[in-house]
Amino acid sequence: MAVNTKVIDGNELSARVRSGLAARVTALTQRAKTVRLDAVLVDSGDSAARVYADNQARTCAALGIQYKLHLLPAAAAYDDIAGRVLLLNTEDAVHAIMLHLPLPEGIDPYRVQRLIAPEKDVEGVNPANIGNVVYGRSSLAPCTALAVIKMIEAVLDPSRAASPSSAPMLRGKRAVVVGASDVVGKPIAVLMMRQEATVISCNKHTPNLPELTRSADVLVAAAGVPGLIRPEMVKPGAIVIDVGVNRVKAAEGKMRTVGDVDFDAVQPIAARISPVPGGVGPVTVAMLLNNVVEAAESAFR
Repeated sequence: MAVNTKVIDGNELSARVRSGLAARVTALTQRAKTVRLDAVLVDSGDSAARVYADNQARTCAALGIQYKLHLLPAAAAYDDIAGRVLLLNTEDAVHAIMLHLPLPEGIDPYRVQRLIAPEKDVEGVNPANIGNVVYGRSSLAPCTALAVIKMIEAVLDPSRAASPSSAPMLRGKRAVVVGASDVVGKPIAVLMMRQEATVISCNKHTPNLPELTRSADVLVAAAGVPGLIRPEMVKPGAIVIDVGVNRVKAAEGKMRTVGDVDFDAVQPIAARISPVPGGVGPVTVAMLLNNVVEAAESAFR
């Protein structure tokens, strides 16, 4: 069957990113340096979180990254979780820290995430890193936002990795981001601004939303509303990146995962479009690992 060149294959792009990361880890290893990611997980019985942690461990091992999971009991209190994060901040051997969610009921994840040392915050969720993204002083941005930029780069400027001094890839283009969450929509908009796009940030309640989205050369849907973006809302030839991950009931009664874009209807109109699943998700995982390697390289400079 012919490959659909309109679809941005997140799995293929993720594999390419991971291949490059493996080479960077090898280069550090040859200098007798190790790369290490420590993850904190409260064992609340959420099987999905544990499966994700196990998959993460296997992926890290494949790249040569050391992975240590700190498994806390379901009854862990805020002080237990915060204490573990603060301890990891002090350990020189730890280059990267992440916090698995969900946390026990009543514990605000933000209170713990803000404690992660900015230079080890590979999920880019510490307020200091969010602020540094605005100022262009940190590469440890939120992973989903980095994934969106990486996917746009794969379409517009695939040679960019070899020519980092090239002109901003979104210069002169209009970008519309639907959704303005603190760790997804807002950072995506800021990173696009850093690429000199003219950015419009909106949400599902924005008046005249279809008119705005139709003006976009690059349209990013991150509102968390299944099928929000319909074909009449898309400019012909636009790049459409779907960040939405929504669980809906299919006609046969089974649950399935869909994005914020009506994929089948929009695909004929867009120049390039990312699917759900298989789009932003795999690239987000790759960008987390990229942040891990970035943090280690910075620690060894």
